[in-house]
Amino acid sequence: MPPLGEPQMTQGPRIDPPRLNEPYLLTPGPLTTSYATKEAMMRDWGSWDGDFRAMTAEMRKRLLALLGPGSEAFDCVPIQGSGSYCVEAMLGSFVPRDGKVLVLANGAYGLRAAKTMEYLGRDFHLLDKGDYLPPRGAEVSAILEADPAITHVLAIHCETSSGILNPVEEISAATYAAGRELLIDSMSAFGALGLRPWEIRYEAMVSSANKCIEGVPGFGFVIARKEALQRAAGNSHSLSLDVEAQWAHMEKTGQWRFTPPTHVVAAFLEALRQHEAEGGVAGRGARYARNRDVMVEGMRELGFETLLAERWLSPIIVTFFCPADEKFVFDRFYELMKAKGFIIYPGKLTVVESFRIGCIGQMDEHVMRQVVRAAKETLAEMGVASAAPPAAALEERAKLAA
Repeated sequence: MPPLGEPQMTQGPRIDPPRLNEPYLLTPGPLTTSYATKEAMMRDWGSWDGDFRAMTAEMRKRLLALLGPGSEAFDCVPIQGSGSYCVEAMLGSFVPRDGKVLVLANGAYGLRAAKTMEYLGRDFHLLDKGDYLPPRGAEVSAILEADPAITHVLAIHCETSSGILNPVEEISAATYAAGRELLIDSMSAFGALGLRPWEIRYEAMVSSANKCIEGVPGFGFVIARKEALQRAAGNSHSLSLDVEAQWAHMEKTGQWRFTPPTHVVAAFLEALRQHEAEGGVAGRGARYARNRDVMVEGMRELGFETLLAERWLSPIIVTFFCPADEKFVFDRFYELMKAKGFIIYPGKLTVVESFRIGCIGQMDEHVMRQVVRAAKETLAEMGVASAAPPAAALEERAKLAA
């Protein structure tokens, strides 16, 4: 049995087969996919054909099933484009033009949502927590009490610029206690971390095909309460990103309004079947958590330090401080790791030098041990004596976490 992430060759000729030794993508998506997922894209589909309409219907049904009990109050609306398209579609469709959003940010993606609100020309209040800490329910409550004009709260489920897992349950409780509505960007978490409606109330959430379901890039999806979808009519600033119009058209015809990414949908449907076979959200999340634990333990043994305190580490992606050793140059570290078969991610922080290692995709704990071994060898090749970060970085982390 080949390791996860390596193609499983079957009998019969193939046209332009994937390379046998592709590097693992240790990123928050795109990520390493299974051979069966890649293989699903080898057929062409007619976007108006009944077979493809049936695929779309099955995909929507399977995504809703991931919510568990209470899913009957929701519907699923796929949207062409990357995850950021879906975030903009959600904000532009569910927030009335005279509404106001409390944007909770602790990294690049929360700040991108605030920038989206600027482009939309809609009012917002930004709570920027920096790179280390999550927004808390008490802070949300205080802001909502002070500003009755706020109609919605936007929370990032997992902020992948740092890897922080935000406390969406307490944010939701604070939001609805104040009579407002919650929107969730669960781009990098849905499928591995639960968003159960009976535990966490929200009006809509978004995610993407190329994240924890382990599909390929090309579309995302909005899962929203049917009541919220109905109320969204006429809100959107955009023809293409109107979630309610897309939903209404799909409900009437079974088709996407505009040309769908047919091959990507076929791959995603295969990925959803694999997700179910692994044990659904619980099974997928357990593998990712084990990936994180094995990788973090090994990297710490090498001297690396995580940006975040233990309680906020997500099983999606982990940010590490760059070593203080003057011989450590990230670009060189990156290239040497890539040569060993692992593509890591540069940091996206504003205050310290860092890099990120993803835990998601077709990888298991055995692959993560290989990652640690590759990092150890790379440090030796670079002549880096210590992977310890600058003392000032650790002091700042301790101060903010206190």
